[in-house]
Amino acid sequence: MDLVAYVQIVRRRWRTLMAVALGVLAASAIMTLLATPKYTSNTQFFVSTADSASSSQLAQGGAFTQQRVKSYSLLLLTPKLLDPVIAKSGVSDSPTELARKITATTPPDSVVIDVSVTDPSPTQARDVAQAIAEVFPTVIADLERVSPDADSPVKVTLVSAPMVATAPVSPHPPRNLALGLVLGILAGFGAAVVKHLLDTKLRTKEDVEGMTNAVVLGGIPYDDDASKHPLIIQADPHAGRAEAFRSLRTNLQFVDATEHPRVIVVTSSIAGEGKSTTTANLALAMAESGANVCVVEGDLRRPRLLAYLGLEGSVGLTDVLIGRYELDDVLQPFGAHSLTVLGAGATPPNPSELLGSTAMRDVLDELRRRFDFVLIDGAPVLPVTDSTVLTRLTDGAIVVAGSGVVTKDQFEHALETFQTVNGVVLGVVLNRVPRQNRGAYYDYRYEYRPEGAVSSRRTKTGRRRKNEDDATRPRRDLVGS
Repeated sequence: MDLVAYVQIVRRRWRTLMAVALGVLAASAIMTLLATPKYTSNTQFFVSTADSASSSQLAQGGAFTQQRVKSYSLLLLTPKLLDPVIAKSGVSDSPTELARKITATTPPDSVVIDVSVTDPSPTQARDVAQAIAEVFPTVIADLERVSPDADSPVKVTLVSAPMVATAPVSPHPPRNLALGLVLGILAGFGAAVVKHLLDTKLRTKEDVEGMTNAVVLGGIPYDDDASKHPLIIQADPHAGRAEAFRSLRTNLQFVDATEHPRVIVVTSSIAGEGKSTTTANLALAMAESGANVCVVEGDLRRPRLLAYLGLEGSVGLTDVLIGRYELDDVLQPFGAHSLTVLGAGATPPNPSELLGSTAMRDVLDELRRRFDFVLIDGAPVLPVTDSTVLTRLTDGAIVVAGSGVVTKDQFEHALETFQTVNGVVLGVVLNRVPRQNRGAYYDYRYEYRPEGAVSSRRTKTGRRRKNEDDATRPRRDLVGS
């Protein structure tokens, strides 16, 4: 992935990033609050040779002590020194436990030893450091003395006496919180990338384009009021979602310009992606542009189209296919424009066979002769074969992909189904696009209504939606249409 891909991940998964970052920051703050304060008392020693009268002896002694101080700093953590320190300071720690509280360092090319004692009690830290200051020179002198009567060639001088600390060295709230924030952002970014890579849902135009060469005809924004007003073209002609269907109508005119597909199946991979509402609104958009349109309820198993249109569905396509009624007897006009509806009729025991029959071909040929466009609301592709059968009798199929509803595997499997039967996929419509999904392709936060016009739909609070000419208010990122 390139930099642009990572930026898109952050933009799409910013909630995950923020949640993890705030979680790590909160954990850092809690750990800081619960941590026991610790205090440090420092002392410092200077190591020299006892006999350094001449310059040569001074140089030799300096080299000697520089070599020795490294060993002396290690001796500070041994029982040889810690046992008398414990006895003098009166602490209850064992030599091993006390060694964990002592830090001895020697600056490079120097004969200085810095000793730090850290303890929850500032007084006890000072007492231990004071005991070291008294014991350490004596222990070194005893170790360096060649014989009991001889003098030690090394002299350890205390140059900085320990004091009681007035402020704890840990925890350090600003540092801890800053580190927690940095680690949280890194962890949040990692979580966002992992979540993106593990996300199997199809969500964006880029997801569709990465899986098929079929053109993306358009995107229909999510509307939480769609279940109450499925026919957005009629319910709110100036809504952004209504304009999206008009844009889809326009884009469809440029698909396969040489053949001009007129009989089209609208289907989806699985149920619940919004194919029926897409079919109905697309048919209304075509009809209001002046085209003579017939919309057919081709889902003979779970017909929904006539329920959205509010029409009678007791007789319809199945009755024509079995010869019970003539086509003119079941066609129903709808609305003020040239839109005609052919319902599904009674549910047959053999939908696939009926839809692939010669009688169905004859019905479609007759509809092609009478109307400029014929839109068929087909069944989902993966559960049943009805729509793939219809594709062989029509000019092609439009596949509706529900953003956040269908998985990439399901969508890919559906496209493979069309390839198996040599069906033509005219394009893909990405439905239920979240209104916050801004950037390279979709941003439906804006509406452009006539001055003074308001939505004919009411919000959940019962108030009419205000004119949003200048509004930039994003809608909730929910799945549903």
